[in-house]
Amino acid sequence: MKVAVVGGTGVVGRHVVEHLHRAGHEGIALARSTGVNVITGEGLDRALRGAQVVIDVSNVKAITQAASEKFFRAATSNLLDAGTKAGIEHFVVLSIVGCDRVDLGYYMGKRVHEAVALSGPLPVSVLRATQFHEFPGQLLERAPGGPFLPVPRMRSQPIAAREVAEALVEVALASPAGMAGDIAGPEVHAMPDLARLVLRSRGSRRVVVPFRLLGATGKALAAGGLLPDGDGRRGRQTFAEWLSEQPG
Repeated sequence: MKVAVVGGTGVVGRHVVEHLHRAGHEGIALARSTGVNVITGEGLDRALRGAQVVIDVSNVKAITQAASEKFFRAATSNLLDAGTKAGIEHFVVLSIVGCDRVDLGYYMGKRVHEAVALSGPLPVSVLRATQFHEFPGQLLERAPGGPFLPVPRMRSQPIAAREVAEALVEVALASPAGMAGDIAGPEVHAMPDLARLVLRSRGSRRVVVPFRLLGATGKALAAGGLLPDGDGRRGRQTFAEWLSEQPG
């Protein structure tokens, strides 16, 4: 089976492509580096030719609601249009656990991502995942320099990107399910604690300063608004196990 992986060169996308290949399928990475632009639609018709399934793990660095919504509305609409022309049989979307409960700008864009896909012409499955194990490190890289590192107070149940990729392939090879449930890691952590572990593993002496975002958003993050609220798929690799495998 030929499967087009949108965002196939990213943190989870590259694992999806690798897992497809191991399972005996043809995984094709769609990204700007491979000549595909989901915002303009450039290269989509060519890339989807002969594919039966699309797995959409596309991402944008925008954090504002307007920019996030604009990206996901345009990208998803273009994918659905091109997918309809190509005869795609299953459109799989990776989303975020709790994106419907926490009013951060990026998460509101993910709501648009889900809504456009679910209301479109293709059979759809939406799998929601918690933050990847890479997330605390990404927070560190985006933060300003200096001895102090501000980290938001939030509870998370992080999961290995590889395990999310495996679940996405499992969903993609099954019948379309609409909302396909949540996948989360095996343990719940406070994000400042995870940031401290990453700093220690890197030999950094920066000091983590937890802070709470203002209003209902900060309350929801601190109270576990991004945690799964029911049964669902669970990963096996803990954050500490994953961290021990990373280069120093």
